Amino acid sequence: MTEPDEIVRAVEATVFAAHEPLTPAQIGVHLGLGDKAGAVDRALADLQAHYGARGVHLVERGGRWHFETAADLAHLLRREKEDVRRLSRAATEVLAIVAYHEPVSRAEIEAIRGVQTAKGTLDVLMEAGWVRVAGRREVPGRPVIYATTPVFLDHFGLGSLKELPGLDELRAAGLLDPVDDDLIGDTLAGQKRVSD
Repeated sequence: MTEPDEIVRAVEATVFAAHEPLTPAQIGVHLGLGDKAGAVDRALADLQAHYGARGVHLVERGGRWHFETAADLAHLLRREKEDVRRLSRAATEVLAIVAYHEPVSRAEIEAIRGVQTAKGTLDVLMEAGWVRVAGRREVPGRPVIYATTPVFLDHFGLGSLKELPGLDELRAAGLLDPVDDDLIGDTLAGQKRVSD
């Protein structure tokens, strides 16, 4: 496998046939390209450009690559109507806290929210595959800490957590309630006074 076109074709076939998204390193190991690791990155970039205007796209989410249907064509593939279950406000708050503060313990989540968090709330997020147990904090009691998953990144169309919107973007999109906006402003002002 020395021809660049052969490598691109081999990478394409590997990603297409994979049961789950793959990292470039996993693709390279599968294809036996040990000393040609850069060739996988180049092939992925070529394929991403090739599929950019097609019915399927080659996308990278959390460092892993896979094919997905172009968003504007997804409706053509649905055979039955999806039953959309909305997250409760508590689950939405917990998910946001985990995403913006990970890794985070249940006590830290409760401190940020200002109320207790039911165990079922975290269970719902873990069943959805969006939150996972990331280990234990090295403090007395060794509390469990939580983090987001690649499924979370994929579901929300994020390449990494760095793509999460900031406060200004949330305000502009109208996603912050006026009460929440006031609380965030008061908290930031309080933190500034403490640091001064």
